[in-house]
Amino acid sequence: MDLSIEMSTGWLLAGLLVSSVGTGLFVYGKKQARLPQVFAGIAMTIYPGFVSSPALILAIFGLICGGVWVVVRAGA
Repeated sequence: MDLSIEMSTGWLLAGLLVSSVGTGLFVYGKKQARLPQVFAGIAMTIYPGFVSSPALILAIFGLICGGVWVVVRAGA
């Protein structure tokens, strides 16, 4: 069974974008003591390494951003 991810330009760019935003969100959450942003930043930094499709990377990114928005709007 081959578990390797085929590296394409789109995959690299999507992963770099999402990981960069995740790192920034993590740093912001840590400085402001905001746990939703910390956990979302960690997730965004790690998951692109395990997903093989650039479209799926961006779709999961949208879901995480939407989840953080809902949690923050709910008062966390």
